[in-house]
Amino acid sequence: MATQKKKRKRDIEKNYPVKQFVKKLRRLADCIEQGQKFQIQVAGERIYIPATAVINIEHERSDSSEELEFQLKWTLDK
Repeated sequence: MATQKKKRKRDIEKNYPVKQFVKKLRRLADCIEQGQKFQIQVAGERIYIPATAVINIEHERSDSSEELEFQLKWTLDK
């Protein structure tokens, strides 16, 4: 049985041109709608998001800025 390699902690933000971002959102929306898993590559690392991921929207506000995040969260299989 193969052992899984432990993944390093990661917290990055990656900016994309509008056309690339829209293309990724469309693929994500299609997978969510069809109940399928989703794959995406971010800053050179491939991420696999299960169809069971929890989806939420987060809004943050400070005196000088606002932020809106569309989040997908899931637990890792051990």
